[in-house]
Amino acid sequence: MGDSKMEGLPAPVTRRDPYEVLSVSRDSSDQEIKTAYRKLALKYHPDKNASNPEASELFKEVAYSYSILSNPEKRRQYDNAGFAALDVEAMDMEIDLSNLGTVNTMFAALFSKLGVPIKTTVSANVLEEALNGTATIRPLPIGNSVSGKVEKQCAHYFGVTINEEQAEAGIVVRVTSAAQSKFKLLYFEQDANGGCGLALQEDSEKTGNVTSAGMYFLHFQVYRMDSTINALAMAKDSEASFFKRLDGLQPCEVSELKAGTHIFAVYGDNFFKTATYTIEALSAKSYEETTEKLKDIEAEILRKRNELRQFETEYRKALARFQEVTNRYSQEKQSVDELLKQRDSIHSSFTVVRSVGNTSESGHFSNGSGSKIPGEECMSDSPGEESSSDSKDISAKKKWFNFNLKGPDKK
Repeated sequence: MGDSKMEGLPAPVTRRDPYEVLSVSRDSSDQEIKTAYRKLALKYHPDKNASNPEASELFKEVAYSYSILSNPEKRRQYDNAGFAALDVEAMDMEIDLSNLGTVNTMFAALFSKLGVPIKTTVSANVLEEALNGTATIRPLPIGNSVSGKVEKQCAHYFGVTINEEQAEAGIVVRVTSAAQSKFKLLYFEQDANGGCGLALQEDSEKTGNVTSAGMYFLHFQVYRMDSTINALAMAKDSEASFFKRLDGLQPCEVSELKAGTHIFAVYGDNFFKTATYTIEALSAKSYEETTEKLKDIEAEILRKRNELRQFETEYRKALARFQEVTNRYSQEKQSVDELLKQRDSIHSSFTVVRSVGNTSESGHFSNGSGSKIPGEECMSDSPGEESSSDSKDISAKKKWFNFNLKGPDKK
């Protein structure tokens, strides 16, 4: 009996040491762990291993290991007590949508158990090209612009070199397209071995007749709008999605750049045609007033987001109360309508069946519809009695007539 019960139990999940999975030592730096993760994630990415099902499992294992070692607190807990110190099931869910580091949304769709509509991702080949340091990088001086056409699912790389003064003031990199092409603006962090890993990405957006994307490195926290979060809120509760609208505002992982050369790229985010673009790098020193205004607006939006979270509670309470009184209104209306209906029915029965009429000239009561008064039906049962009664009424009427109209006798 004991053996049969044991056979019915699911086998425990065997997890390998995260350091072993990423091929790093326990004293490795955050940058070394990040670099190892990027290489392995690209190596086992399902897009490059369609015919190898084992690669998908290895890819998940790499992502899970990185989710532990990239988090200082989780890494400390694991170092002290192993997997027993971690909430394994909760971490499995976290991998779905977060903790994927600077690869951004590249791998999120593969883990999504919630059906999240992940936006178009960057090609694994482009990321591998950057990581291996084999990409061709064109210079992009501050204050200048470069135009071009990038093929679908390909990227054009640009190196922006800034000095100490420009780094202190901050820079803005933007891409525009009058042809309304679909593209991404990418920013890569450089590794010690000469490769580059994707750190930021911005999708192009249409504004009037222009499509554009921009990145801001201004020494204060800049935010980007994640449409995925808004789409989830809309699908869950369209009426109250307004309160989740500002939740899509996510902080950019990089807010400032140091002096040196930084790598950006324009990625053709379309499967069917090339993307026409113009990219330029600007010093924020020439836009101090605009920069300060952006800083104030970002702070105001964050304050408003906190206010909306409190207001949402009040709104839901008021909405529940509104629904309560609305339901009572419907019930009360139905009750009154039913009472009036019963009242009208009773009144109608009196009017039609046994109505009370006005007094006639002959002193009898009439129901106003020409019906006979009680007793007349008995008087009319016999034809003889009827003719006798008629003759009496005629003679009476004659006397009454003669009495009232006959003048004094004249002799």
